[in-house]
Amino acid sequence: LFRSMRLNAVVIGHSSSSIVGGPGWDEATVTALERSLASDAKVSTNGLDCIAALRTLEVRRPFLVLPPWFGTETVSAGVRYLTDADLAPSAHYRHDPGRKWRDLPPSELYANGLGFEQDVEALYNKIRKHCPREADGVLIAGTGFRCVGIIDALEQDLGRPVVTANQASLWRCLRLSGVRETVCGYGQLLRNT
Repeated sequence: LFRSMRLNAVVIGHSSSSIVGGPGWDEATVTALERSLASDAKVSTNGLDCIAALRTLEVRRPFLVLPPWFGTETVSAGVRYLTDADLAPSAHYRHDPGRKWRDLPPSELYANGLGFEQDVEALYNKIRKHCPREADGVLIAGTGFRCVGIIDALEQDLGRPVVTANQASLWRCLRLSGVRETVCGYGQLLRNT
């Protein structure tokens, strides 16, 4: 009934690893992991996946949305990461998770439950409110964001492609594995490329 499954693609699924790792981290990590695998599986990182997705959708000036658990240094590193990839953000926004969380430092938010108590509707509204006109797309970085349910609605409302960290890695792993099927309901990236 089941054919043997073969590992085709591996991803290091943390936006912050790529962002904080800085220039060369993605490539060094891919090389090291490829050497350690006992297969010919393709290897990627979430940062490389997001860059590939933005380029595929011809986004050059994304509105960068970052999670509240990214501290100021990580936010600055995220802007630099995209700028170094010739994808200078038109603006960036670290999401405000609401009154309940404001007294906690960013490094403590996820550990105290924000990962499970995210208000996706508030995220959607804030992205719509803060997205600048000059942005030609949106990148929602941070694999801990629970935002899959707002991708299509944001694209429709903003009239621009929206890329999320998890969506980008799923798309890239499918492509690296040779899967080219259209997937509806998860944004332009999975629907048309």
